[in-house]
Amino acid sequence: MKTLAVINPRSGGGKAGRDAQSIATRLAEVTGPITVAMTNGPMDAMRITTHALMDGFERVVAVGGDGTINEVVNGFFQNGQAINPEAEFALLNLGTGGDFRKTFDIDAGFDASLERIAEGRVRYIDVGRFTFVTPEGKSGVRHFANIASFGMSGHVVDRVNRSPLKRALGGFVYTWASVTALFSYRAKPVRLKVDDVFDEVVKISTCAVCNGQFFGGGMRVAPDAAPDDGFLDVIIMADAPKMNVLKSLGDIKSGAHVNNENVKVFRAKSVIATPVEATAGAAVHIEADGEAPGRLPAMFEVMPKALKFRA
Repeated sequence: MKTLAVINPRSGGGKAGRDAQSIATRLAEVTGPITVAMTNGPMDAMRITTHALMDGFERVVAVGGDGTINEVVNGFFQNGQAINPEAEFALLNLGTGGDFRKTFDIDAGFDASLERIAEGRVRYIDVGRFTFVTPEGKSGVRHFANIASFGMSGHVVDRVNRSPLKRALGGFVYTWASVTALFSYRAKPVRLKVDDVFDEVVKISTCAVCNGQFFGGGMRVAPDAAPDDGFLDVIIMADAPKMNVLKSLGDIKSGAHVNNENVKVFRAKSVIATPVEATAGAAVHIEADGEAPGRLPAMFEVMPKALKFRA
């Protein structure tokens, strides 16, 4: 099988770049001969993956963190369709967060991911797709393998991605940014339409549209999400007093927050999120797999069993 390894040299505090040769050698022992491509900047992994699949590669391995995974997964699709539905996606997790792998019970570190690839088992998983407004004010389309969310979570991701401590401290930075955001973020009213079962204006703290279970450096925001059931789990966390939210951070780590009276949970195929007039001039930012592509309004939908995952 013709295999490409897409390596983000900045992942793991630069470890992926320093160890690129040994990573390639060990991966080739499992997959057979491979081609290696190194990323140089934002969305490089997506472009590299798209070109590789069009050139006949049958497997692409994302070597990096959740952001690298997101970019590689985006590269599997063009114009709303899979470039090659039979092509395999695999991962070697070396990033700071590792939220995507947790849903599949893949332990942290290179060896655990490599072992899953060596086992040779594949499964088809769902992929989320959303349309949104880019920072330039244009219409954009992105995919996500794990979770897309908006509200305070988008604010947090923006702060984390700008923090010089992200590479060194990993998941702790997400926790720190979440706590500090409680005192700086002001919830905004958003009209949410979830399939045909919910249509209301909600003053949003965070709304998470989930294919996987974990985000934000290990928070189990969607404890019942299954990445191959043809649905997205929608977790709506309404505005609440700051101290109540602070106390509930532990619940989000365990998944117990879904029992909170301020939290609504749905399982749906599509979600439409539109800021109401009162939010004019105050953007509601989106994050997807730890990346910050743009803002609302947005429409999220599921693409059932759209990705062949070797895990």
